[in-house]
Amino acid sequence: MVVYSFYIFDRHAECIYKKKWAPRPTSTGSKTQQSNGLPDGASQPKALSAEDDAKLIFGTIFSLRNMVRKLGGEDDRFISYRTGHYKLHYYETPTSLKFVMVTDTKTNNLRIVLHQIYVSLYVEYVVKNPLSPIEHPGGIGVNCELFELGVEQFVNASLMS
Repeated sequence: MVVYSFYIFDRHAECIYKKKWAPRPTSTGSKTQQSNGLPDGASQPKALSAEDDAKLIFGTIFSLRNMVRKLGGEDDRFISYRTGHYKLHYYETPTSLKFVMVTDTKTNNLRIVLHQIYVSLYVEYVVKNPLSPIEHPGGIGVNCELFELGVEQFVNASLMS
């Protein structure tokens, strides 16, 4: 299994943590297309910055979550979605923190794994840390070395093995 990236968004739609392990794959083109899927002669799009990538991920989960609630009712929840190149996994806490992990398409549902990251790592190292801010205004993210090390070890040990 390949983990591409991991994001945490607060209740104000700010990305408070992001970690990338591998770049997401791009689509393969045919003879009349470049390797990026654009027709020959078309200009290549600029690579997204980390902030723009996080905004795009949040906009996607926000839209899909609202669509699922409107179509299915309040009891239905958005858990994940899959494209031809990656799968996005989603977990929302009771305090409206949003945990998002982007993996390869063959990965099973990681809702339980995201819940474990929240309970075992985020609560233990960020929430219970008296030096960590309760709110993260202006995009000030999670700045806890133990949390970052824990996420790295957890993903490497349980998901990438």
